[in-house]
Amino acid sequence: MSDPTTATPEPEPFRVADENLDDLASTLAATMAEVRQHGVILDRLGSEPEPPTPDEPADNAGPDDVAADPTPDSGPASVFILALGGEAYATELAALAGWVHYLFLPIYGREISTTRPWCAKWYEHPEAVARLHALWLAWQQLTDAEAGLSGPSTWHRDHLDHTLLQLRAPDGPFAACTTSPARPTHRVLATPAPVTAGGAQ
Repeated sequence: MSDPTTATPEPEPFRVADENLDDLASTLAATMAEVRQHGVILDRLGSEPEPPTPDEPADNAGPDDVAADPTPDSGPASVFILALGGEAYATELAALAGWVHYLFLPIYGREISTTRPWCAKWYEHPEAVARLHALWLAWQQLTDAEAGLSGPSTWHRDHLDHTLLQLRAPDGPFAACTTSPARPTHRVLATPAPVTAGGAQ
């Protein structure tokens, strides 16, 4: 039988101060969003077929076949969200939403005003989705360690600043949406009708 006087005392339970719980929850949510984002990228990379090298044409390929797309039905060749459809689009949009909600808005959201509108339903504005997705793709590339020490600065200068000017402009995609946080509104503006080859609409 062990001597109770030499027993190791039970450690005190670890407690997080109430004011730090929000920070902890936010950090955890951001980490989970990043893990999901990496999963999407890995799935995307794993599903892309290896293109044949130029000096190794497919068997029985004629001279006309070498220049043709080797996998015409394999899906979009672009990772840009507008090139995706169906489930691939929904998956990419969900990953983008995690980045927008947990990184972009908390850091770069800025206050809503008449000169800087925003829409909580940004995902229903095709232009906003396109611009935010392009910004996110650039962020993934330029915040990677391989981008070097100036990568984040380049992302801010070449991508973020221009995107914010267009996205939050008074005549941008959110022009008919929220300009006052107290009165949230949402409306997708109509775009010009396409013109046919003969000029008639």
